Amino acid sequence: MKNKVVLITGASSGLGKAIANHLHSLGYIVYGTSRKKMKPEEGWNPLVMDVTIRESVNKAVASVLEAQGHIDVLINNAGFGLTGPAEFFTDEEIYRQLDTNFFGTVRVCQAVLPSMRQQKNGTIINISSIGGIAGLPFQSFYSASKFAVEGFSEALMQEVRPFGIRVVLVEPGDFRTSFTANRQPSIRLFTGDIYTDMFRKTAAIFEDDERNGCHPEKIARAVARILRKKSPSFRYPVGKTDQLLFIVLRHILPGNVYLKILASHYGL
Repeated sequence: MKNKVVLITGASSGLGKAIANHLHSLGYIVYGTSRKKMKPEEGWNPLVMDVTIRESVNKAVASVLEAQGHIDVLINNAGFGLTGPAEFFTDEEIYRQLDTNFFGTVRVCQAVLPSMRQQKNGTIINISSIGGIAGLPFQSFYSASKFAVEGFSEALMQEVRPFGIRVVLVEPGDFRTSFTANRQPSIRLFTGDIYTDMFRKTAAIFEDDERNGCHPEKIARAVARILRKKSPSFRYPVGKTDQLLFIVLRHILPGNVYLKILASHYGL
C-alpha cells in the first residue's frame, strides 16, 4: 500500500471516518474531507471540501495532486438522509438531498478523473446504500439519490474502463453510526396528521434497524479487501445476513411480492 493515495469524502464521522482510519492503518496515504475544518485524525490528512460547490471540490483535489502528484483511489462517501412523506418535501429539500448525495459524487468524480486517465490507473468506489436497491418508505428522496448513484456508476464504469480505471459500488445495509441522529425531517412533516401514525411507526423500525446494525469497521474491512483485488467486482452489498438475503430476493421475486414484503417489514 506504500505511496497509494486515497481521497475519501465525508470522512468526519461514521463510515467515512472508519474507512479513513482503517486504510491509514494499512499504510495508505489518506486524505479525508469534510465541509468544515477537522483536526488531524489517526495520522491521516484532513481536508476541507464541500461537495455541493464545484470550486471547493476542484481546490481540494488540486491540493492533493500538488502534494502527492497522484490520486490512486477515490471513495465517494459524503451524504446525508432526509425523512418524511414524499408529498411534503419542498423543492429546496429535494434539491439539497440530490445535490449532496448524487451531484456531489459526480463533481468529485469529474475532478479526479483527468489525473486517473493520465496515469492510466485508478479505483473509484462510490458508497451507495441498500436504499439504492430498494425504495425505502419515508426516505423517498434519499433512495432516489442513491438510485441515481447506482445508474451513474454503471455508466461510468463502462466509459472509464478502457483507461484502466475501475468503478465499484459498495451498498451498505444498516450500520451503527451518527447517520441516524443526523437524519433530517421534512420541514412540513408535522404540519398535519395525514401520515403521522404511519411515519412514526416506520421511523421507529428503521431507526431500530440502524441501532442494531453492523459496526462501521465491517465496511472499512470490505473496502480494504476490494482495494487488494486486481479485478474487483462492480457491486458489493455489505451488511447483516438478512439484509443481504433481501437484496437477493429483490432480483428473484415478482415485483409485487417483493414490495409487499418490504412494506410489511416497515409496518405498512
